[in-house]
Amino acid sequence: GGSTDVTARIVGQKLSERLGQQVVVENRTGAAGSIAAERVAASPADGYTLLVLVNGHTILPALRSKLAYNLERDFVPVTLMALGAAVLAVHPSVPARNVKELIALARSHPGKLNYGSSGVGGTTHLMGELFGLISKVKLSHVPYKGSAESAIATVAGHIDIGFVDITVTLPLAKSGKLRALAVTTLKRASLMPSIPTLDESGLPGYDYAGWYGLIAPAGVPKDIIARLNEAIDKVVNTPEMKESLIRQGLEPRTNTPEQFAAFIRGAISKNARLVKLAGLKAE
Repeated sequence: GGSTDVTARIVGQKLSERLGQQVVVENRTGAAGSIAAERVAASPADGYTLLVLVNGHTILPALRSKLAYNLERDFVPVTLMALGAAVLAVHPSVPARNVKELIALARSHPGKLNYGSSGVGGTTHLMGELFGLISKVKLSHVPYKGSAESAIATVAGHIDIGFVDITVTLPLAKSGKLRALAVTTLKRASLMPSIPTLDESGLPGYDYAGWYGLIAPAGVPKDIIARLNEAIDKVVNTPEMKESLIRQGLEPRTNTPEQFAAFIRGAISKNARLVKLAGLKAE
């Protein structure tokens, strides 16, 4: 759904052109992505059915004890496609002009500052938990039903801090309705190059991105995976595709199947640690 669907459709269209075969993008929503993952895990291992993997899929193993699939056992990685930063933004009434001032403010008023998220156990919730872990400050978490509702609450001043999509933040920051303090990735975002990273702003090692990749059912032959990897790499790194992704607030980023496997393992481990820190229990 949302930007995931848009990204998948753009990549699918360009992949169709490159492979000379029609690529159909089917948007199977529900259960935080697990319904789509179950469908792909049970599909024939012929390379014709793939799953757009996002960060949320790597949070689920820590939140659900009875998934019908295992990300590492039942799938084979193809490639990462893109990374996307969120923006740590505050309502203009918050007396902090940068991250260091925000941390000092939070330390002087433990638990008084709050941040919104798209829901308990979601990506933006864990961004806030990682912020608290590295900065050693206590923020209060306010979950909303989605990222749009959380952003609206930040603009309205109902909450102090938001981890907001970069394409949403850009016009709001220009109009003075939000103050952008930092981005959540290790590298600055192409759409907002003047905004520093959290890592640059006194939180060394802070790195939490939204991301998109492709995986296939386990058992797909290595030569098919290699062909898919090569085709997607060429599609994502064309000037046209790079520009399209950047307009969505995404940074093109491809890698090898082995590198993507390590990336997925790292994401599962990091998210499990953050879920535990947040005090969430597996269902």
